[in-house]
Amino acid sequence: MVQDPVCKMILEKDEAKATVEYNGEMYYFCSLHCKEEFVKDTEKYISKKQKRPESSGC
Repeated sequence: MVQDPVCKMILEKDEAKATVEYNGEMYYFCSLHCKEEFVKDTEKYISKKQKRPESSGC
């Protein structure tokens, strides 16, 4: 399972409509629209991922 970094949808890798490799990491998208948004402002979505707090085990 992977998460679309734009809309946060959870999907199987093989169900992704688009992918992008960025800095050696593969990103998976539920739609071409989400991929386009990611490409327009990649750092916006990368920084959200990095700033996400660690799981509290809830």
